[in-house]
Amino acid sequence: MQAILANLPALLLFAFVSSITPGPNNIMLMASGANFGFRRTLPHYFGVDAGFGVLVASIGLGLAGVLARAPALLAVLKGLGAAYLLYLACASPARPRRRRRRAGSAPSR
Repeated sequence: MQAILANLPALLLFAFVSSITPGPNNIMLMASGANFGFRRTLPHYFGVDAGFGVLVASIGLGLAGVLARAPALLAVLKGLGAAYLLYLACASPARPRRRRRRAGSAPSR
């Protein structure tokens, strides 16, 4: 318990700095807010917030220690992550492109 409390300030500092730096999530939220407005961006925001909470909780609960003790699990997670990135890379060009909407028109629902 003392080790957790000793690392708590570092975890809180990481969470604070990560939440205010202009990373990809903040840029996506800014673009979504500019394109679709505040209200329609709220679900996006809550998804980013929930994901960040899971990330910080995983770090705080010692996920790195678990993965250090189970290298096979780390290899599986790396493989799944690589497969997902390949799926995204292959699926993205296959999707039909949307037409740009005209200025002043409402975004589609």
